[in-house]
Amino acid sequence: MHERDNVAIVANDGGLPAGSVLASGLKLVDTVPQGHKVALVDLAQGDAVLRYNVAIGTALRDIAAGSWVHERLLQLPAACGLVDLPMPGDGRTLAPEPLPPLEGYTFEGYRNADGSVGTRNILAVTTTVQCVAGVVDFAVQRIRSELLPHYPNVDDVVGLEHSYGCGVAIDAAGAEIPIRTLRNITLNPNFGGEVMVVSLGCEKLQPDRLLPPGTIPLVDGRDVGGGGVGAGPAFDLVCLQDEAHVGFLSMIDSILATAKTHLQRLNVRRRETVPASELVVGVQCGGSDAFSGVTANPALGFCTDLLVRAGATVMFSETTEVRDGIAQLTARAASAEVARAMIREMAWYDAYLQRGHADRSANTTPGNKAGGLSNIVEKAMGSIVKSGSAPIAGVLSPGEKVQQRGLIYAATPASDFICGTLQLAAGMNLHVFTTGRGTPYGLAQVPVIKVATRSELARRWHDLMDVNAGTIADGQASIEDVGWELFHLMLEVASGRKQTWAERWKLHNALVLFNPAPVT
Repeated sequence: MHERDNVAIVANDGGLPAGSVLASGLKLVDTVPQGHKVALVDLAQGDAVLRYNVAIGTALRDIAAGSWVHERLLQLPAACGLVDLPMPGDGRTLAPEPLPPLEGYTFEGYRNADGSVGTRNILAVTTTVQCVAGVVDFAVQRIRSELLPHYPNVDDVVGLEHSYGCGVAIDAAGAEIPIRTLRNITLNPNFGGEVMVVSLGCEKLQPDRLLPPGTIPLVDGRDVGGGGVGAGPAFDLVCLQDEAHVGFLSMIDSILATAKTHLQRLNVRRRETVPASELVVGVQCGGSDAFSGVTANPALGFCTDLLVRAGATVMFSETTEVRDGIAQLTARAASAEVARAMIREMAWYDAYLQRGHADRSANTTPGNKAGGLSNIVEKAMGSIVKSGSAPIAGVLSPGEKVQQRGLIYAATPASDFICGTLQLAAGMNLHVFTTGRGTPYGLAQVPVIKVATRSELARRWHDLMDVNAGTIADGQASIEDVGWELFHLMLEVASGRKQTWAERWKLHNALVLFNPAPVT
């Protein structure tokens, strides 16, 4: 990956057997699986092992050239400190230059009354507590089968179900994170400003706490959520414990009647041509392998730069998977204020992990290691490249909504489901997800474009992967080629002209709210 590296990975399908001779003349001492590292030179005990020109560990014993270098031979380096990091204004770091504009690209989206743009036209049913999930799921199935066929311009109906709402210390420090997350998901651009809530009645997360007055903006003197000015909450509420409900089916009837009003309004919406700057893209990786930082993530990083140049918003996340590259990130901050905000989020997460007697090394999975990633440092170096090279314009704490364009660091845990949920809350209207080991991950609320790191995975999961970045490792395409392919596909998917495989199969993971506060 860099001329100073003293290890390389084996790209060959199936790996290479001991005795194989590389083009450089190096002979393999061990059989090395695909994606795993081989020592290019003799390494003495204590020597730094370099990949991406970064010390991903130190050798625990002497390692001969041609040997398989795996996680059991490496000592994890200490985490980078959070003081004296490079940032604009420190007298030694140049402020990053903005990328040149990229003009003329558009997609067909749904313009919302608040100015945001959706890529889909979906009725969302917000829930205040897990207790109502079964009822809402039953109602959603009825809405899909009985009502949706009469509203052909509405793409889907989804229940925003979650595990929060009661049995929690709702006033404790950290409880604001799941509450604002659910609030901001409710206002996601793909839901068209139509706000419909189902509550139980006795839960801690009462509807007016979830959506207090002023949460939903007024447009032309009308509450976006459907209520009149001065008529109470700016959303339609179905409370299951309401005395008017006699029997289960009366609850379902209330939900369907309420849904019908929102479906009628959503159905009159039409796509219109909007600039690519209206995209709000969340980027994420899951089931990562050693190819993630070679193929899919660099291609996505190139695409990220294209999007930023076009004026769009791109969010990268996964705190533990960028923590070891914090010095790279602060040096790219658009201002010292942005750099300090990133440091604040890293410090908060360090403390959160310490409370559980854990650290960032807990991140890597058996699949990551089977795919050649020895530890979190190596994983982080491959993860960061999703963010491209643009200046980092802003930082979001978990659950916050994005308010600016450009490249944004949205702080989230690295869990696929929690990260995706928090990016939804931030206002994401399109999701890109790279994977090396393979995952059927998807979201009901936004299209998810899946990018395979390896051609073998793309062939085997031909009806789950949308883009094959493995062509880069195969020598059939460049990073730039795949980046442009992804950029054009995003415009097609955002316009509704193409569906992702996850959409076709309706593969939807649950929303998982991040709750660092106590559960009672």
